[in-house]
Amino acid sequence: MWRRGETCGVLAAVLWTATLGCASAQDFFTLKGHGGPVKGIAVGEDGTIVTASFDNSVGVWQGGVPEWLEGHEAAVNAVVYLGEGRAVSAGDDFSLRLWDGDGGHVLGRHLGKVVRLALSPDGSRVASASWDGTARIWPLAGDAPPAVIEGHRGSVNDVVFSPDGRRLYTASADGTIRVWNTDTGEALGQLVHHGFGVNALAMAADGSWLAYGAVDGGTRVLALPGGEVIGDYTLDRRPILALAHHAGRQRIAVGDAEGYIMMLDTDEWRIADDFRATLKGPVWALAFSPDGANIHAGGLDNAMYSWPVDDLDGVKIEDDGQSFLTPPEEMSNGERQFQRKCSICHALGPDGGRRAGPTLHGLFGRKAGSVAGYPYSERLDRGDIVWSDETVDQLFDLGPDHFIPGSKMPMQRITGAEDRADLIAFLKEATAR
Repeated sequence: MWRRGETCGVLAAVLWTATLGCASAQDFFTLKGHGGPVKGIAVGEDGTIVTASFDNSVGVWQGGVPEWLEGHEAAVNAVVYLGEGRAVSAGDDFSLRLWDGDGGHVLGRHLGKVVRLALSPDGSRVASASWDGTARIWPLAGDAPPAVIEGHRGSVNDVVFSPDGRRLYTASADGTIRVWNTDTGEALGQLVHHGFGVNALAMAADGSWLAYGAVDGGTRVLALPGGEVIGDYTLDRRPILALAHHAGRQRIAVGDAEGYIMMLDTDEWRIADDFRATLKGPVWALAFSPDGANIHAGGLDNAMYSWPVDDLDGVKIEDDGQSFLTPPEEMSNGERQFQRKCSICHALGPDGGRRAGPTLHGLFGRKAGSVAGYPYSERLDRGDIVWSDETVDQLFDLGPDHFIPGSKMPMQRITGAEDRADLIAFLKEATAR
């Protein structure tokens, strides 16, 4: 296990057996198959694990085998599991999709990306948090419109229901946590004004406390209903990105931007553990197994890792030779530009894998929008751009939003002419192999 202040050394797999089906609740295991970072995780009492990814897909895992749910047009950030193979997911395409076993359909849309979801205690409604500055509460049956929660002065980053389902707590980039009536959308009060954006929430099963994680690295626990601080577990200034709670295990898991998970004991209100949980980069998603024996974590590594809560010593993550882990000094400038700007969405080889973007193999001389099987935006489907030194240079000089308006490609610019030339030289060699 990698603990803060220690040298991680060479990463190696040391514990896990060959398949998830062989793993007991106390084993470390991984779920691999996504072609992008894992942004959301949900679990079911039946052992189902559902993952949401930057590769635009949702994975429903049973016995370590995924079923892929396709339909989002951009990164999927959040998912909740409804049971019996049903789920709701949401993402950068502003939409919520209900997966009901007969294919998915759009449950509704925000006016900005949707970053978190919460399922009501009775399973009848889903709340969504969006960068459009609102939260919404969506009935899962019938055709009633959602209740729209408005009042924050910044993006809404997380939502959680009270145990009785009558109140919704919202966390925002404006630094506040607010409370709302779930039936009417009426504001019931402001619980916190933190001063820094609040990213994540977790609620006690009996509603006696609310934990939150903030941009400044603060992790605090508030007594409810009044909001008095009963615990402050701030370690240093690293943004907190995800929280999860398991009542039976009396644990809160706290994930941060540096890839660590801090475990809080809610019986004694102390830090029970603090360990590195990803190869590199943030912990975006956390969920406990139903029995609380494992904590599942998702981040930049294109895999979900599951850590045994009571037996962390000696477990390390396998390094699959992912190129984004290569030290910058060991790469050419062109490769560095590719890793920084392109590698999460695009593969270089003939097999594009499960990526948010099409493979770049054979890029030069190819018409834009022509890789078979990839769901391009309408703009590229009917476009006449041919990829060349000049068009790739223009793409990164102007940015996709100006060079190809309407493209799904995220805004990426490389302002230095020499950096663009080095990237083009790297791509001409790498995509022709």
